[in-house]
Amino acid sequence: MEIHQEIFREYDIRGIVDQDLTPDIVRLLGQAYGTYIQEKGEHEVIVGRDNRLSSPAFREAMVDGLLSTGVDVIDIGLVPTPVFYYSRVHYGKDGGVMITASHNPPEYNGFKLAHGFGTLYGDEIQEIYRRMVAGSFHKGEGRLSTANPIPDYIAEITSKVKLGPKPLKVVADCGNGATSVCAISLLKGLGCEVIPLYAEPDGRFPNHHPDPVEPENLQDLIAEVKRSHADVGVAFDGDGDRLGAVDETGSILWGDEMMILFWREILPKYPDKPCIVEVKCSQALVEEIERLGGKTMFYKTGHSLIKAKMQEVGAVFTGEMSGHMFFADEYYGYDDAMYAAARLLRILSNEERSFSQIRQSIPHYFSTPETRVDCPDDVKFDVVARVQEHYRARYDVIDIDGARVLFPDGWGLVRASNTQPALVLRAESKTEEGLERIKRDLEETLRQMPQVGRIGW
Repeated sequence: MEIHQEIFREYDIRGIVDQDLTPDIVRLLGQAYGTYIQEKGEHEVIVGRDNRLSSPAFREAMVDGLLSTGVDVIDIGLVPTPVFYYSRVHYGKDGGVMITASHNPPEYNGFKLAHGFGTLYGDEIQEIYRRMVAGSFHKGEGRLSTANPIPDYIAEITSKVKLGPKPLKVVADCGNGATSVCAISLLKGLGCEVIPLYAEPDGRFPNHHPDPVEPENLQDLIAEVKRSHADVGVAFDGDGDRLGAVDETGSILWGDEMMILFWREILPKYPDKPCIVEVKCSQALVEEIERLGGKTMFYKTGHSLIKAKMQEVGAVFTGEMSGHMFFADEYYGYDDAMYAAARLLRILSNEERSFSQIRQSIPHYFSTPETRVDCPDDVKFDVVARVQEHYRARYDVIDIDGARVLFPDGWGLVRASNTQPALVLRAESKTEEGLERIKRDLEETLRQMPQVGRIGW
């Protein structure tokens, strides 16, 4: 059977159902991973899945493939990705497969494969591909069991995170994704008054796309926060590892603004720890970390890459513009949007000021949202390399992940997406005029590159 190598991406496997992924291919993937994990000395694998329409069939194929290699499988059923991560800690199992395509459209599905502290990425993902192509697998008869980690997950977070004296009314948008099975119970367990929004699992995602980075996906949340006079609105992506938030006025809190609030709580307790900053984040975040006495370290986008880097350098917190938040100060260091929501609510519940008043203390510069531009997988990295070369003659360029070009009045970023055939763009300046200049400069540069789609700032 044909196996499309391009679906084996930097930190997960993701493709279109019935085109890139079929039950036969998924069974083969289970055999390859089952063989791989046994050669690492592990003989048990946890399997979880999101609520996409294709996920039950892929679960059957994955479990069948794993069992055929002699691996024992613990099936934890329909769960968000953070509950899958939690189950590895809770049950003490290193191996694991999460069936999910995160925030991709309904026709996609995918797999996060676990080993060690986090999930496989880079060449380890390609190693799974090579094993599938070679077709040499262990043979055996594994045993299948089931478990439900959700009650213990909720109990642990509600015991770890205690809210302050101010009562909170919260609108929670689950986007019909996997968090629908537990997020509302968790937030109520924290003591909040909760207004659920789209909290019924539906793999068609009929109300809006479950991606809280895109403003159009937050419009129903904003409307309900205003209508119900809530203190805050939170939104989760399809598999629950990314958080979006809006204040009581309906204004969106972007990922780097969220990180500023979290760093204000965390950095005074850990002043000597490195502060990892993703290349897409605002200069305001860098300046806030420095104001708090921290030292910034720019690093790549990607949940697997960041988790590995955090462990390497001993970081206690970081995050991404996309809403991944990684807490290792009081938690386990993986990205968990529901836990991040609990930490945000703890901050708000200990403040007399409203959410919007708290946000007024965050420096605000003029910036674009994260913008994706179509660019084929086979040329996108070449385009980024050409952008780096183009700008180095005139400006400083941070090239840890793409090209973050430091203009005199701001910065602009061009990087290759690790999950889509696209470039990711962002720009920021301390003035509106400066932002427009940077945007024009980036557009003129990219217009000269082959196969780059239309830029829609």
